[in-house]
Amino acid sequence: MNNSAALLMLEDGRLFRGYSFGAEGETTGEVCFNTGMTGYQEILTDPSYCGQIVTMTYPHIGNYGVNRDDVESSKIQVAGFVVREETEVPSNYRSDQSLGEYLRSVDIVGIQGIDTRALTRHLRDCGAMNGIVSSTDLDETSLKKRLKNIPSMAGLDLVPNVTCEQPYHWNGNASSHRVVAMDFGIKYNILRLLNSHGCDVTVVPATTSADDILALKPDGIFLSNGPGDPSAVTYGIETVKELLGKKPVFGICLGHQLLSLAVGGSTYKLKFGHRGINHPVKNVETSEVEITSHNHGFAVDPDSLPGNSEITHWNLNDDTVEGFRCKDIPAFCVQYHPEAGPGPHDSRYLFQQFIEMMDNA
Repeated sequence: MNNSAALLMLEDGRLFRGYSFGAEGETTGEVCFNTGMTGYQEILTDPSYCGQIVTMTYPHIGNYGVNRDDVESSKIQVAGFVVREETEVPSNYRSDQSLGEYLRSVDIVGIQGIDTRALTRHLRDCGAMNGIVSSTDLDETSLKKRLKNIPSMAGLDLVPNVTCEQPYHWNGNASSHRVVAMDFGIKYNILRLLNSHGCDVTVVPATTSADDILALKPDGIFLSNGPGDPSAVTYGIETVKELLGKKPVFGICLGHQLLSLAVGGSTYKLKFGHRGINHPVKNVETSEVEITSHNHGFAVDPDSLPGNSEITHWNLNDDTVEGFRCKDIPAFCVQYHPEAGPGPHDSRYLFQQFIEMMDNA
């Protein structure tokens, strides 16, 4: 373990003392927690975590190291990483390097050696909040001053930080359905699964106009996951409005929220969000319970959805909306991550539903 001291300070003044983990330095962001026991590499590279300092609740992180395949984007996306204890000597035949080496190689600041249970309980009681991790400035007064300048996640559009700069074609030879994926921070496993279901996928930047998307002559349009406050992504909402009814639409996570806003609904910030790989979700149509992967801090207000929308999935932990569909046009979405990466595969049938929707359009 690195013996260099480090501090984590929350905006309400709560202080945690630990040791530097990953790169030494300083970072800021919204502090949240993920309850997954595994999947830390996918979590680190998930663009939906842009602007956030992620706390892992499982005590030992890094057990199986890091490899070149289990990434969900081109780089680490988290603002910082918090663990109880790093495993410095990983044990797995696929491992290329340790977690700490991985973080240091791209200058991601972290902290270990703190009571992550106490931190998680504090965030559950008080809500996710901004924080600062530093191994270079340990002066509490100085840290408090800089914490005041961190913008709130509410009202923050982070999509420009993660969307692609130019359209690109996802690798693969599938050609039965042509899909345009709007990149609000898309995960690679979504692209892999679309491809495995026979979709030829073109990924376009989040600011791409509806006319340019339709000019690609897609059979269907996919709205990806992504970070930040959905209500701040006004350009995306307007584009979705223009696309609805013209082509089948499937949205995941931020895409679910943007679709809800496009049909006239509203969203709100959750107290501490849903981040983990074992959240129970009820499928209203089948009455089955799916164990699902989650990563979001905002939710859709069920009372705000118009009469031509039908809720299809509910969260059994807190009764939040986990999915809905439009009755009069081919469009549906879910809040959770059916592609997992990490997580269970209970909900992968949704990709087949998208295929069937395109077949019937």
